[in-house]
Amino acid sequence: MKLYNTLTRKKEDFLPITPGEIKMYACGPTVYNYFHIGNARTFMIFDAMRRYFEYRGYTVTFVQNFTDVDDKIIKKAYDEKISSKEVSEKYIREYFKDAESLGIHKADIHPKVTDNIEEIIAFVEKLIEKGFAYEAGGDVYFDVSKFEEYGKLSKQSLKDLRSGARVEVNEQKQDALDFVLWKAAKPSEPNWESPWGLGRPGWHIECSAMAQKYLGETIDIHGGGGDLIFPHHENEIAQSEACSGKTFANYWLHVGYLNIDNKKMSKSLNNFFTPREIAEEFDLESLRFFMLSAHYRNPLNFSRELLMAADNALERLYNAKNNLQHLLESAEDKALTEKEKGLQKSLLDYKEKFIEAVDDDFNTADGIAVIFDLVRDINSNIAGEQPKTLIKTALEVLIELTNVLGLLHREETNLDNEIEALIEKRQQARKDKKYQLADEIRDQLKDKGIILEDTPQGVKWRRN
Repeated sequence: MKLYNTLTRKKEDFLPITPGEIKMYACGPTVYNYFHIGNARTFMIFDAMRRYFEYRGYTVTFVQNFTDVDDKIIKKAYDEKISSKEVSEKYIREYFKDAESLGIHKADIHPKVTDNIEEIIAFVEKLIEKGFAYEAGGDVYFDVSKFEEYGKLSKQSLKDLRSGARVEVNEQKQDALDFVLWKAAKPSEPNWESPWGLGRPGWHIECSAMAQKYLGETIDIHGGGGDLIFPHHENEIAQSEACSGKTFANYWLHVGYLNIDNKKMSKSLNNFFTPREIAEEFDLESLRFFMLSAHYRNPLNFSRELLMAADNALERLYNAKNNLQHLLESAEDKALTEKEKGLQKSLLDYKEKFIEAVDDDFNTADGIAVIFDLVRDINSNIAGEQPKTLIKTALEVLIELTNVLGLLHREETNLDNEIEALIEKRQQARKDKKYQLADEIRDQLKDKGIILEDTPQGVKWRRN
């Protein structure tokens, strides 16, 4: 397996610290609102990565944090006249609802900043003790000049970074690039006791402290959206490696940007969508399919037309699954012919083709292409008269590969009473040789988006 490491800007053989085990940390949401589909792409990618690693036989410990104290949360609390805790707890609950609707499994650990204040303070104390941080007026800053490799993730020199840096009014930093580890308390803001007075953590320190607490000083994979490379992940590396004296993460993985109709997503352009808004028109599994249909590192353009195409493509996979399940109901147990044995082997070979594709820097786009090759093979070669063993093999391979990506989990709902009654009425009309009535009912169902297929095994239906 190879992964593209942002730190080295190249694909590298993936070699975990402990053979067979993976320690993975991905930056989670700041919980002040519903997350948008740009966030959703990142969350879905790391969920699918974790599934794939497990499919490949690894034991994965996956940590994704919640930032539950932040300026945006404080502002939301002020605007809504509730506490910051009430804001964060509400949107943590809503995160899990939206994540579940997208097929995103819970991480093994979802730490919150407010539950790890003691560890964060201890982390900052150690940085001060080692000479990498300083206190100024109740704030504590990291001194980037003391960390010689600062800029190694974003590939920027201190000189270049300083030329573009700004110093805010009244800041007491020694260098424009120094970043805050601990913020002195302001009136009415959440705060905690510390050696430097009342205050709260800065943004960057939380991930370093929690990754170290739950995964150790050196982890296998750290990831997030591409927008986090600088300054967030750059600062994480600096403070973590300054604190421990060890490599923080061996592989840095970043998800590409999501554009809307070829424009950057923003509230000002009114092209800002949440999964809840998408769900008003589309099944959210189609959004997951869409996100995984592109390579995770590439920028991805979102549009209604592209999502419709993804919805149609996903329906083809469901049709293949449903057809196989239908064939199984009437298939007979009988020995495979030599030709059928060859077909069975070719179906099983798709597993290796899938692994070969996805092993190349988690290329889900090529993995999905393999699945569609499998479906074409199934549609061309699997029919009702074949042995149950062969049909079952085709179905099992399809389910196994789509399951890795978190697809084809939608429970097919029963047709509503009206449609069920129409299908039954049509069947009776055919038995009574009232063929004109049967054709009229077929047309009625077609208008409702239900396509009927009369087969030797009985009537099959699918959604158009």
